[in-house]
Amino acid sequence: MVMSNTTKEKELKEKRMFVGIVWNCAAELKLICTALLFLSSLAIVLQFVPYNFLDYNSWQNQVSSSINSSSNFLDSNSMQNEVNSSVNSSSNFLDSNSLQNEVNSSVNSSSNQQKIRTRDEVLNDGVLKRGFEPYGSAAYNFILMSAYRGGADTFAVVGLSSKPLHLHGKPTYQCVWIPRENPENQISVSGYKILPDWGYGRIYTVVVVNCTFQTPVGENGHGGQLIIEAATNDPGLNTTDNILALDETPQNFSKFKSDFNSPRPKYDYLYCGSSLYGNLSPQRVREWLAYHVRLFGERSHFVIHDAGGVHEGVKEVLKPWMEKGFVTLQDIRDQERFDGYYHNQFLIVNDCLHRYRFETQWMFFFDVDEFIFVQNKNTIKSVLDSLSDSTQLTFEQMTMSNKLCLSQDAPTYRKWGFEKLVYKDVKRGIRRDRKYAIQPRNVFATGVHMSQNMIGKTTHKTEGRIKYFHYHGTIAERREPCRQLINSTSITVDRTPYVIDTTLRDIAGSVKRFELKMIGSRLQRTRQ
Repeated sequence: MVMSNTTKEKELKEKRMFVGIVWNCAAELKLICTALLFLSSLAIVLQFVPYNFLDYNSWQNQVSSSINSSSNFLDSNSMQNEVNSSVNSSSNFLDSNSLQNEVNSSVNSSSNQQKIRTRDEVLNDGVLKRGFEPYGSAAYNFILMSAYRGGADTFAVVGLSSKPLHLHGKPTYQCVWIPRENPENQISVSGYKILPDWGYGRIYTVVVVNCTFQTPVGENGHGGQLIIEAATNDPGLNTTDNILALDETPQNFSKFKSDFNSPRPKYDYLYCGSSLYGNLSPQRVREWLAYHVRLFGERSHFVIHDAGGVHEGVKEVLKPWMEKGFVTLQDIRDQERFDGYYHNQFLIVNDCLHRYRFETQWMFFFDVDEFIFVQNKNTIKSVLDSLSDSTQLTFEQMTMSNKLCLSQDAPTYRKWGFEKLVYKDVKRGIRRDRKYAIQPRNVFATGVHMSQNMIGKTTHKTEGRIKYFHYHGTIAERREPCRQLINSTSITVDRTPYVIDTTLRDIAGSVKRFELKMIGSRLQRTRQ
C-alpha cells in the first residue's frame, strides 16, 4: 500500500513538471504558431493577386526582411554545413563547366522570354489586343532521319521539323563541310529546303535540305563531316542547333563512287513502300508480293517499311523473299513519336528515294493493296523503255470493289483475293488518284502520288500501256474478302455501278505457279 502511494506521488510530480515546462515556453510556441498561420494565409491570398499588382523590388525587400528575421530560429552554422554537404555530394555528378553552361543557358533563356513578353492592351480603336507568352519547346526544331551524298558537291538531308515553325516563321539551314584531314578548311553554304508533303503535315512536316557547295568536297576520299546549322530565326527566341548530319568514311565515299559511276544500276526496278501499320492480312501481302516479283523480274527489289503493321504473320510471308534477296524490311516504328501525316509516309519515301537513288534505274511508289498491270502483251521493260525520255510517269487507277464476288466463288480459300474480287467501279466524273514511277537520279524530293521536285518531264498519258488495280482496304482486313455474292455481269451498289473485269483473275494461276517455283510450298498454309 505504501509502494502504491509512492508511485502515484511520483507520476503526479512528473505531470506537474511537464505542465510547468510547457507553461514556461507558451509565449515562444504562440509566436511560432502565429508566424506559421500568417505565412500560410499570405501564401493563399497571393494566388489570387494579379501579377501587375506586385512590385518586384518591394516584394524582394520583404522576403529579405523575412529571411533576416527568421535567422533567429535557424542555426547559420548548421545551415551552412548542410548546403556545403549538398554541394559536395552533387559535385560527383556535375562538372563545374557544364553546370555553369546550364546556368548561363537558363539565364539566357529567361532573358529571351522576358524580351518577348506581351501584355494585354487596349488599342486606340477600343479593341483589346490579347498577349501570348511562349515558354519552353512544344516541338523539335529538326528531327534527323538520314543524309546522303548526291554527287561530288551535293548532299540531301532528310528529316522532320515543326510545321508551325515553317508556316509562320522563316527557319534556315546552313550546310558546313569539315574535311577529316584538315578540319580548319571547312566550307559553308546556305541549304535549300524542300517541303515535299504539300501541307499534309501535322505537328511535324517533312523537310529535305539540299546542300550544294560551290566546289566538290571530300573528293580525295579521306572522308569528312556534314554539319547542318538549323536556325529557327524566331525574333524573340532564336535558337540554332548544330546537327551532325553525315559522318562520311573513306569506305562510304568509295561505295558512293561505285554506285554513281556504274554503267548499269544494281536493280532495274525498285519499290519504295509507304509506312505499313495496322493489323495487316498475311494472305493479301503474300498475293501482292508474289504478283509483283513476277511482274518486275529478277533484277527488282522491294523496300518494306514497318510502322507497326508487320506482325509475325506478315513477317513469315516476307521471309522467303528476303532470303532470296528480293525484299529489305526496315523497322521504322520509332517515328511514331513524331506526329506526321499517315505515319510519316512522306518522310519514309524521301529517305528511300535518296538511299537507293543510284542503285536502280526506275523507282515505283504505290501501296500494298494496288496491283500494277502492263497491257496488250507488253512487258514492264518494253513499256518503260518506250518512256525512257521522261523522268516521271503516272498511271491511272482501276477501282475494284473490296466485297463483291461472283456466286461461283462462294468463300473458298483456294482462290486468292484479287482472283475473286472481279467487279470494277465504272462511275464517271470523279477524280481518282494516280500512282507513279521515276528515274531517281533526276529527282530531289518526292511525294506519295507524284514528285514536284525534279529535272525532266512528266508523262501522264500512259493509258493503254500501264495502269493499276486498287482493292481499297482489303490489306487491313484479316478475313475472307467476299461479303456479297452476285450472279450478274453488272450491278449497282450504293449508287455506284460495277461491271465484271477479270484481267487479274485470268493471270492468277500463273502467279501461283511462279510463287511455287521460286519459294516452294512454305506459304501454302498462310492465313487471312
